[in-house]
Amino acid sequence: MAERAPTAPRPSASIGAKATAAQLAERGESIASPTERFRTELLALLEGLRAKGLTREQAIAALFPSTILPYDTYEDLVAALVSGAHLLFFGPSGAGKTSLAKALWDLFPKATWVVPGCPVLDHPLSLVDAELAARFPPCPICRRRFVPEGDVARWNPGSVDPKAVPAEVVRLREGYGFARLQGSSEVFPDHLTGNVNLRRLEEIGDPMSPLVLEPGKLLQANRGLLLVDEIGKLPLGTQNVLLQALQEGTVTPSKSRESFPASFVAICTSNLSDLDNINDPLSDRLTSLHVGFNSRHAENRRIVDLGYTASGGAYLPEILLDAGVRTIELWRLRATDDNPDTGEVGSNRTLIDVAHRTSAFAVLAGRPVPTAEDLKSGLLHAMRGRIRARSGESFQQNTRRVQEFLNNHLEEALKRSSLVYWCRYFRGPLRENAGEAEALVGEGRRLLPDASLQAQLSDGGSLFPRFQTFLGWVRDRERPPSPVTPRDAALAEFSLLERHSLFRCEPGAEDDVGA
Repeated sequence: MAERAPTAPRPSASIGAKATAAQLAERGESIASPTERFRTELLALLEGLRAKGLTREQAIAALFPSTILPYDTYEDLVAALVSGAHLLFFGPSGAGKTSLAKALWDLFPKATWVVPGCPVLDHPLSLVDAELAARFPPCPICRRRFVPEGDVARWNPGSVDPKAVPAEVVRLREGYGFARLQGSSEVFPDHLTGNVNLRRLEEIGDPMSPLVLEPGKLLQANRGLLLVDEIGKLPLGTQNVLLQALQEGTVTPSKSRESFPASFVAICTSNLSDLDNINDPLSDRLTSLHVGFNSRHAENRRIVDLGYTASGGAYLPEILLDAGVRTIELWRLRATDDNPDTGEVGSNRTLIDVAHRTSAFAVLAGRPVPTAEDLKSGLLHAMRGRIRARSGESFQQNTRRVQEFLNNHLEEALKRSSLVYWCRYFRGPLRENAGEAEALVGEGRRLLPDASLQAQLSDGGSLFPRFQTFLGWVRDRERPPSPVTPRDAALAEFSLLERHSLFRCEPGAEDDVGA
């Protein structure tokens, strides 16, 4: 796994530090846009990684330790952000678009100076510096709060006493510098701009006053990051509100006489089927990046290893885990894009689901170690569960399609996984010694049908020395969790090799697992 990125330099003042706008001006502080702050942060992170000896490629990939995508995707993404772009991730469902968008929020710099109590996190200097105020206009609420004698008509940055404007370092969080919006036909413009707070309306009495506004998603994201999932599902009117924010950095709520700042980095996602629903002016404001499935088997294995292990999954023999991945890869190669009902069947989520469902079927059958039969049931269950159910008839038709596919291709995947597993052992510990391989196979074949001999087999014992070496290799490689013993794991893997590989290591058979 890539090394986790170090923390980039943060403001010298820590979270909770307090000052005034006058003091910030004396220190030479200024305001940077969210895109500028993100650019500075990314470059600092990359510089830190390069200083640790990583190559440019390794450093870029290390920024995203929780996602596994082709390097070109990471490079395009970082280049776009450094250039100051807003992003649109598009691609098949389940390819990792949302996970990648969330990873960007993890990277975004979160410590910043704000005006305490401001609902949209105005920077204190935007209230006292004319040049900064022109570029980063403060919100109407702060203008009313700090204008002399409360006369909004008299407001200008030169009229505000910098010593009277408080400043505090806060950490951006959900609702304050970060907002997430799920695309839907029911997301109306008010969801983005805000709604009237009835309690404040009772106190103030003016429904057009900015003081009664409860900030919507665009205002909540001000000075930070906005994540829009499935942007193509937003109604046209809602898309136009987002467009105004991207064009002008401000938003004018329908029930307000004044505009509010809405400056952020926009990260949007879309499935392929919804791309045509994004209006052209909005699409033009976004840099499109394709996020597809990994074509390399080793990367798909890492996705499952990461997802299944992190969730505390039970022991699953590596041959079965690997064969499940290969089966989904074969589905992707043979499936077509003309059936949206099965578009999720080959997703990364399905890759991980297969491992969980295989283990579940073994538990239901009372088996401590899953078998190839459990894998077939797990594959069918996971793949069928990803079929979009539009009608009973179409669901059954697609289920039969999955069943037919597994009948035709699962054995192919099992043979390939077994071949790679055996070749790795044959070329590694056995050093391609055919005699030792034959002796190991003989010992294993004696053990498989004889429970009494298996009971005598202990980790590190002298009985069946070649199989003991194989047992130790399986133990160190797979580290089976309790209650599965290394002996159970080794016997399970040997049984799969006996059934599917016949202990052959054909010339040219490559280890494509990468481990």
